[in-house]
Amino acid sequence: MIIRLGYVAMTLNLKDCSPSKTVTAATYNKIDNEEGKKNRLRRITRTNLENTLRILKYNLAHEIEVYRFTSKLVPLATYTPVENWNYEEDFIEEFKEIGDFVKENDFRVSAHPDHFTLINSPNPKVFEDSLRDLEYHYKIYRAMGLSDKKYKLVLHIGGMYEKKELSIQRFIENFKRLPEYFSNRLILENDDKIYTAPDVLSICKQLNIPMVFDVHHYACNNSGENIIDILPAIFDTWNSEYFKPKIHFSSPKSEKKFRNHADDIDVDEFIRFLDIAKELDRDFDVMLEAKNKDNALFNLMEKLRDKQGVNIINQSTIEY
Repeated sequence: MIIRLGYVAMTLNLKDCSPSKTVTAATYNKIDNEEGKKNRLRRITRTNLENTLRILKYNLAHEIEVYRFTSKLVPLATYTPVENWNYEEDFIEEFKEIGDFVKENDFRVSAHPDHFTLINSPNPKVFEDSLRDLEYHYKIYRAMGLSDKKYKLVLHIGGMYEKKELSIQRFIENFKRLPEYFSNRLILENDDKIYTAPDVLSICKQLNIPMVFDVHHYACNNSGENIIDILPAIFDTWNSEYFKPKIHFSSPKSEKKFRNHADDIDVDEFIRFLDIAKELDRDFDVMLEAKNKDNALFNLMEKLRDKQGVNIINQSTIEY
């Protein structure tokens, strides 16, 4: 089976290349004129977009085809005083250049809206704020010309609220209320505290959408089920999709801080998962969620060279 590795948002190997520069609402509000406020946002956004393109070119040079955009490309984009700013038009060329580069190289790109995007909230305002955030992510894809639904947005189910069963039902009902132009991009992930992999798999089957299996979250939050008993059905949620199934992989920082992500990936843990997945003999992609970002990917690839059964294909891809 072929496994491609990717990383999240930031490379540690390009100088001054953050794609997530921002400004706080408090600082923004202290600027005493509207043009000055917009100029601050424009300067930061331009830098973020330039750095994103630099990162994508860096990824191409290092044969990394799986990448997650930051959700902070446009600072304060969902902040009410800013929401009428047409950043798509202001940066039409920059967005298009990023999107063209993604399409030309067939990169698998995604985004992961922040933890406050809670479409199963019983609070109408929280739901409306979540819609605004999803709309922002859709606009970013639209501005880039990434109109195909294969470019996904990863969501958690959300909070527990009163009862888990009611919260799941609310999620399903609210999901069906979402505009199709971004609901058809949504994929769901099991979390580390509330919604287990079987919970999320059941929801994905009902909504006919793909599921991302987070291996670390499974270790934190499961009902005793074995991975091999649920992984085939999880991977099958991707059967009608352009890209292969995708998982998230991270290692715990420590026994005491088990839910936190470590700087790097434990290669033995990774191999143990591959041994399980090998029973399916199905290609898949892995988003590495580690503090060392692209260096964690390179460090893992170097350690994999010494492992039996691993064939190194390129700088981010193996056969196992």
